[in-house]
Amino acid sequence: MGWGGSFPLCVIVALALPGSGAGSCPRSCTCAEDSATVSCPEWRDGDVPVDVPVWASTLDARGGNVSALPAGAFCSNGTELELVSLLLSRNGIRAIGAHAFLGLPRLELLDLSYNRLRSVSADAFHGLRELRYLYLNGTLGASAAAELPGALASDSLRNLLRLELSGNRLKTIPLASFETLNLHALVLTNNSLETVAGENVTSLGEFRSLRVYLALNPFRCACELQAFYHWLKNSSQQCPDMHRLLCAQPDERRGQQVEKLRREDVECASAELEAVSYVFLGIVLALIGVVFLMVLYLNRGGIKRWLNNIREACRDQMEVYHYRYEQDSDPRLANVAV
Repeated sequence: MGWGGSFPLCVIVALALPGSGAGSCPRSCTCAEDSATVSCPEWRDGDVPVDVPVWASTLDARGGNVSALPAGAFCSNGTELELVSLLLSRNGIRAIGAHAFLGLPRLELLDLSYNRLRSVSADAFHGLRELRYLYLNGTLGASAAAELPGALASDSLRNLLRLELSGNRLKTIPLASFETLNLHALVLTNNSLETVAGENVTSLGEFRSLRVYLALNPFRCACELQAFYHWLKNSSQQCPDMHRLLCAQPDERRGQQVEKLRREDVECASAELEAVSYVFLGIVLALIGVVFLMVLYLNRGGIKRWLNNIREACRDQMEVYHYRYEQDSDPRLANVAV
């Protein structure tokens, strides 16, 4: 049995916290050797059960009262466990410390769903080199979601095949890159994704074997969805639930399937061209205005004379009208005329 980097810490923890025999069944648990399963329903001791028999491959401690997973939480007796599956959902776990899973070198499935994570160390998953399935559904608080990309960037997760992050109100995909993982399935359903960032779309295009599940997200079907929309059209097999992707915004497209949008519904070029056109029109009108003012200024003398001539002509015309009016209104002048 190879200890690797976990040996020193497990030994230190074992010296500080003596454990019971590795062959006995933990208190308040049920052990089934035929199925290699240790079940601890509604575990209430506060710490994870570590006195697990060496033959156990599954530890089911769902619905317990484990508030935190500190460093070396599973190696207090100094012995590496043979666990392949570890189920810790619905425990109220708030924090996962660095090296929390040391002593579990063969673990392939880890379920931490429906906890209350507020803190996830960047080294939380250190040592889990055989991990294939990681479930973090409905468990991430805002601070934990911000810290998760650092934890998922661990070299220990290079063999991870499936990552589930459903129901976490995520607004972005919490992966700095897909290159560090060997993902075949990424579940992001029921989050708060309005779009998928351009850099994520590029990464998705490079990993054709990856399947991404995105239903029940409030997509904003406008210009910002353009890159994702084109990826969806060209790589539909990578999104098995594509037909369940619906628009939430704008209101006129609410409930419409993303895959049935028209290209012009998400094209940014037309909007940008329209904006540029308005700017260009404004510049042209401003130049015309400046030229007109310059012409007026340069010809101010001639314009003044022209205006004076018009004024004099109007004055002469008004005097003629005034004379005729007086002549028509005076009866004496009218008799003389007769």
